[in-house]
Amino acid sequence: GEATSLGSLGNAYNSLGEYHRAIAFYEQYLVISREIGDRQGEATSLGSLGNAYNSLGEYHRAIAFHQQYLEISREIGYRQGESISLNNLGSTLLKNNQLAEAETALRASVQIHETLRSELVSNDHKVSIFETQISAYRLLQQVLVAQTRFDEALEISERGRTRAFVELLRQTLLTTPPQSPPYQGEEQELSQFLSLKPPLSKGGLGGLSRFEEEANLSKPPLSKGELGGLSIPQIQQIARDRNSTIVEYSIVSSAIYIWVIQPNGHITHRAANLEPLNQQNQTLKQIILKTRVSIGTDETDDAGNKIHLESQYKRDETGRFPLLQLLHQILIEPILDLLPTDANSPIIFVPHYDLFLVPFAALQDSNNRYLIEDHTILTSPSIQVLEITREHQNRVRGLRQAALIVGDPTIAPKFNKNPYKLKQMPRAKEAAEAIAATLGTEAISGEKATKVAILDKMLNTRIVHLSAHGLLDDFQGSGIPGAIILAPSGDTDDGALIAAEILQLQLDSELVVLSACSTGRGKITGDGVIGLSRCFIVAGVPSIIVSLWNMGANSAKLLMTEFYQNLARRENRAAALRCAMLTTKERFPSPIAWAAFTLIGETETLPLSTQKSNLRRLVMSLPDEATPEEIVAAFSKLLKISEPQFVKQLSAIDIGQTNINIIAQTIKDWCETRPHIEENLENEIYQMGAGGTDSDAPQEIVREFYETLNENQIRLGLSESSVVVETDTSGTEST
Repeated sequence: GEATSLGSLGNAYNSLGEYHRAIAFYEQYLVISREIGDRQGEATSLGSLGNAYNSLGEYHRAIAFHQQYLEISREIGYRQGESISLNNLGSTLLKNNQLAEAETALRASVQIHETLRSELVSNDHKVSIFETQISAYRLLQQVLVAQTRFDEALEISERGRTRAFVELLRQTLLTTPPQSPPYQGEEQELSQFLSLKPPLSKGGLGGLSRFEEEANLSKPPLSKGELGGLSIPQIQQIARDRNSTIVEYSIVSSAIYIWVIQPNGHITHRAANLEPLNQQNQTLKQIILKTRVSIGTDETDDAGNKIHLESQYKRDETGRFPLLQLLHQILIEPILDLLPTDANSPIIFVPHYDLFLVPFAALQDSNNRYLIEDHTILTSPSIQVLEITREHQNRVRGLRQAALIVGDPTIAPKFNKNPYKLKQMPRAKEAAEAIAATLGTEAISGEKATKVAILDKMLNTRIVHLSAHGLLDDFQGSGIPGAIILAPSGDTDDGALIAAEILQLQLDSELVVLSACSTGRGKITGDGVIGLSRCFIVAGVPSIIVSLWNMGANSAKLLMTEFYQNLARRENRAAALRCAMLTTKERFPSPIAWAAFTLIGETETLPLSTQKSNLRRLVMSLPDEATPEEIVAAFSKLLKISEPQFVKQLSAIDIGQTNINIIAQTIKDWCETRPHIEENLENEIYQMGAGGTDSDAPQEIVREFYETLNENQIRLGLSESSVVVETDTSGTEST
C-alpha cells in the first residue's frame, strides 16, 4: 500500500508537469516494490520512470526504463504490461526519430492488443479494452506517415476502428468466414519479436545501442500483413464497386489525417490544417459542439453544463455561420481538389471520434454555400463496414416488399414528466400518413403503435419508417444508449424499444429510417458510435437513415415525404436524401431544419411500387398546447439562426411589452398573416419540444428575446426596440 500511494503521488506530480518530483516518488515506489518482491509493481514503477524521463526529453534514459518494464512484464506473463511498455517504447523511439524501431515496437504492441481482445467473449468488453489500446494505432499511423508510407497508415487507420463491430457483423450477418485469418503474413517474424531471446539485460541504464542490440529493433520493419484487416487493394476495390469517393478521417494526437480514395482507386493523403482551431484557443470537440449550438441545437459539455455561444460565433447578417465555415476550412478545404465535380457522385465520409457529431451536409464554404448543395453525402463507421453491408444488401435484396410506417405513437405517462417531458407530435402522424399513402400502405399511430405490434411487423418488411421520439438514455444499463418511444401495451410496458432489444433482432429490411430525435447519436468510441444505428446494422439492415439532433416535425414531414417520392423516381438513396434536403431548405432555411439526417451504409436504388400523393401545402397554425414560454423562446431561436432576409422579417415585429403572455399572443397574431414565418415558428416549437422543453424562467426568456431582437435590429439598421428588460435582486421584472 505504501508503494502504491507513492506511485500515485508520482502520477499526480507527473500530471502537474513537475517531473523531477514525480521521479523522486517513482524511485521510492521502485525501491519498496523490489524489497517486497512485487514484480508487477516493479515493472509499473519502471514504466512510470520511463514516461517521466520521456516528458523531460531524456529519451535514452526513458528507453532504458521501458526496456526493463518490457523485460519484467514478459518474465511474469503480464501481457497488458508488455503491450503498454511496447506502446510507450514506440512513442519514445518516435520522438527520438528512430522510426523503423518505433514501428516494430508499435506493431508488436498492436499484435498483443489484438490477441487480448480476441480472448474476450463479451462484445462490450472488446469495445472497452479497445479504448485503452487506441494509442498504439495512432502512434503507428504517425510513424508510417513520417516515413511517407501513407497507404500503410490508412490500413492501420482502418485496423484501429470498428474492430468489435466488424467481428459482430461477421458473426451475425455473414455465414461465410473471412477470406483470411486475422494474423497472417510474417507472423513468425513478429512472434520472434514478442518473445525476444536472449532476455533483455537488467543492467539499469544500459543505453540505446545495447537496447537495439538485445531487442533487435534495428531489423527491417514488419510487413503489413500481420495485422490483418483490409488491404489497400481491397480498399481500392470497395471505392470502385461503389463508384464513390471515400474520405476517411483519423484524429491523431494534435493532427487530423485525411485519406481520399477516389472511384478509380487512387489514394491521396492529406492533413487537416489545425491552425484556425489553435487561433480560437478551442479543442476540436468544443468547436464541434459550439458549431451545433450555432445552428440551434442544445448541447452540454462533459460536466453536463449547457454550452452557450460567444457573440463572434453567431450567424452574421450575410448568412455566414462562422463555425460551420471553420469546420469546412479544417475538414474539407485540404481535400477540395480531390472531391467529385459532379454533384450526383457520392462522397462517403468515414468520421473518427467527435467527428461523428459534425453535420457534414451543412458545412459552409466562404461563399456561404452548404456542402450538400454541391455534393451527395453519406457516412460509414469504417470502410470495412461498407464491405459487409454491401455483401448483406446483396443477400436481402428483394426478399421483402411490405413497408412499415409508424407515426406519433401514444407516449406513456412516465415520458410526459421530468426529465423527459415528451409531447405528442401530430405532424409526425401526418407525415407517416403521407408516406404510407405514397407507398400504398397504412400508417400505424397512436395506441396501435405498441412495441409488441411494431416488433412483430418489423420482422417481415422491406422498409421500416419510425417517426417517433428517440432518447439517448441507457434504460437497462446494457451499455448501449438509445431508445425509440412506442406506445405502451400494458401497465408494465412503457413502450420504449431500447437499443439492446434491437440488437437481438434478425431483420431482412433493406432500409430503416429513424425519423426521431438524435437517433444517430450514442456513446462515441474508437469502435464507432454505440447506439441505435449500430444496433440496426447488426440486426441485419444494410442501410439506415438517422438524425444528428432533434428536428422539427414540420420540416421532417416535408423532407421524408420528398425522400420517398425521390426513391420512387429511381434516385438512389443518397441522391434521394440530398434532393429532399434541398427541397426542405427552400421552405425551412435554417440548417437545424434540414441537415439533421444522415445516411449510413448502402445507397443503391430501391425500386418502389408507389402511388401519387398530393403533397399540398398545409395551412399551418401554432399548436394550441404551446405555452407562452415555448412560443417566445422559439421566436428567439429563429432570430438567431435564420437566413438574413428571414431575420429581417422577424425583426420587424413591434411588441413593446414585458409580460410573456402578451408577447406570445402578439407573436401568434402577427404570424397569422405571415404563413411562412408561422410555419417555421411552429417547426421550431416542435423541435424544442422533441427532447423536452426549456426550463428557463419566463423573465429570462423575455430578456433573451429582447436582447436578440435588439441585436438583430441594430445589425440590420432597423429601429431598435425601446423596451429593455431588467431583473432586480428579487427577481421581479421592470422596464
